[in-house]
Amino acid sequence: MNDHFPILEETRPTMSTVRPPFRIGIIGTGGIAHAHADAIRDLHPRAEIVGVVDLDPDRAAQFAADFGVGAIHVTADELLARGDVDLVCICTPPETHAPLAAAAARSGIASLVEKPTALSLGELDELARAEAETGAPILTVFQHRFGPAARHLRSLAESGVLGRPLVATCETLWFRPDEYFAVPWRGRWEVEGGGPTMGHGIHQFDLMLAILGDWTDVTAFAARQLRPTDTEDVSLALVRFANGALATVVNSLVSPRETSRLRFDFEYASIEVEHLYGYTSADWTFTPAPGHEHLTAAWEHPNEAGATSGHRDQLAAILDAFEHGEAPGVGLAEARRTLEFAAATYASAFRSRIVSAGELIGDDPFVAGMSGGIVPWAPVKAVLA
Repeated sequence: MNDHFPILEETRPTMSTVRPPFRIGIIGTGGIAHAHADAIRDLHPRAEIVGVVDLDPDRAAQFAADFGVGAIHVTADELLARGDVDLVCICTPPETHAPLAAAAARSGIASLVEKPTALSLGELDELARAEAETGAPILTVFQHRFGPAARHLRSLAESGVLGRPLVATCETLWFRPDEYFAVPWRGRWEVEGGGPTMGHGIHQFDLMLAILGDWTDVTAFAARQLRPTDTEDVSLALVRFANGALATVVNSLVSPRETSRLRFDFEYASIEVEHLYGYTSADWTFTPAPGHEHLTAAWEHPNEAGATSGHRDQLAAILDAFEHGEAPGVGLAEARRTLEFAAATYASAFRSRIVSAGELIGDDPFVAGMSGGIVPWAPVKAVLA
């Protein structure tokens, strides 16, 4: 079994006993796989891509040529059976994420899974069981947590220097034309899991949850406004947090002026970021409350050469954790809180009531699938006598 990642119940040896580079495989060589490969290349010689696999052999061959990968595998099982892979990046359509992550775990290999980790809370809980049985970490790509400014904000928030969190605004206002959904797996509950709540805005509200902590209640709306999808193309939620903060969350794929925006209002300062698909420290603003101007100095932090938040930041943090025998982020417990928030958004919207954290359990339909089987705009199926 691989010994580069920490078995979750144990403390692994320190960095001096670890053999770099980390050997990484990539499953799926579509668009998002390039972000993973670029990150791995940037981290050389700490990490290297040792093999790739894709259902399209021509695409896999081109990807391997572009990134200097010597081994192309026909199946994921073949890649996982190599015996020399420390981590696999799962960059396939969402319906395959959980089965592939479980297969990696059973092979003793850590996985870094593109969002969403799973299509449902039930699937994610099955992954948690696989992780517990094998000790192989199953991680989710939530790269916006790892940019320098976000890490600094989280540190300040946890220290209490900003006072209590009071209000937050989280907006993912993007635009996707009808043609975007011509790809067979997009816009379908059974394949993608949901619309912008699951596949687009999830990065922004995951960062919001990373800063504000546990949420307690959600009330939401969702609609299919324009796009030819089974899923929503817009959702809106009001959220209450355990610490008393209140927030609004908007996820849209019908907004011509695209932007991603997060704002946090604490007792003593407002912190805001506006970007599109990745931020630098220059995209953040800090506004102290009257009488707390001295906090401006506390906000100063290194920009790490103007780096944009992305896969490299998270992958570097994962390798750091492996080297020091620590649990890497973002693990399944954190990913579940974010996925439960998405499920609660749908459940509240489709049931027209407030949904509380921990409410969606057991045989609740929203544990089995994000649609809960009650999408209001879904066609009514004829019942045979």
